[in-house]
Amino acid sequence: MQKDPSRLPPLDLLLAFDAAARHLSFTKAAADRYVTQSAISRQIKALEDDLGVPLFHRRHRALDLTDDGRRLRDAVRGTIDSLRKAMIGIRAPQRREVLSLSTTPGLASLWLIPRLAELVKVQPGIDVRIDATLKRRDLAVDGFDLAIRYLPVSAAVGTPLFEETIQLVCAPSLLRDKQRPIKTLQDLRFHTLLQVEAPHAGYPLEWDLWMKAMGIAGLEPATSMMFTNYDAAIAAAVEGQGVALGRRPLIDGLLKRRALVAPLKDEIASERAYFLVIEPHAAKRPAVRALQAWLIEQARLSAAGGSLDPKALISIGSKADH
Repeated sequence: MQKDPSRLPPLDLLLAFDAAARHLSFTKAAADRYVTQSAISRQIKALEDDLGVPLFHRRHRALDLTDDGRRLRDAVRGTIDSLRKAMIGIRAPQRREVLSLSTTPGLASLWLIPRLAELVKVQPGIDVRIDATLKRRDLAVDGFDLAIRYLPVSAAVGTPLFEETIQLVCAPSLLRDKQRPIKTLQDLRFHTLLQVEAPHAGYPLEWDLWMKAMGIAGLEPATSMMFTNYDAAIAAAVEGQGVALGRRPLIDGLLKRRALVAPLKDEIASERAYFLVIEPHAAKRPAVRALQAWLIEQARLSAAGGSLDPKALISIGSKADH
């Protein structure tokens, strides 16, 4: 008996294909689907056997879609996107809006989460699902409505939220250490420097840039502690473990509560800033527009609360280049 040409393949095969088509890599697709590379390869082969056509050109260390593969990719992506949107509407209790927002762990922990109580007051019908990661999500493919990106100013996208300045910070207890005072930049050689290292996110080693900008390139601290996330480095600073580079306005709340203090007044204008990006289809939803407006207002208040005299700032780029 001839098979019905309109029959649908199993959903798990289509999801495996979607991941492989997005990444053009069976290995990355396997990581995306939390299965082995061989499992993805078997699922793709099963789907090709079911359809009777190849979906990929398999070359040495390269994977490309065939014409049929591209047709299926477009159809599958649109269908999965529609299914995700339907699931959000069905699962939302009492028709509450659940919005997904992706941002860095540092911004989520230090700036966004402390402000969510205010969002609940002004927008009680909106629930926010926060994805705190250094990975840059594809909003449409990964099912996110908004993202707050930490980017070089030269790579600006979306709506600017606030720029960034950098200042030395430490716990008050460290500042009271009379055996190791921090009165000049050279005094840092007696202290532990808390360093953020996130090479896969494209962030440079922050202390290297800062020291170069401040004219003390090559200064050797007593010790260093390395962290992959900025919020972890700041948590260590609050506990008196060393000196960190405070990114304002992210740490303004900690400065205001004196959980952190600035031993020196020198500040540097960073070449990075935070930008709000909205998934185009999500931008049509009233709840997304409401969250967008709230985030922009919170950023305005944050920038105003930590406003500084521009004449007192040193640009990392301008001074580092000399």
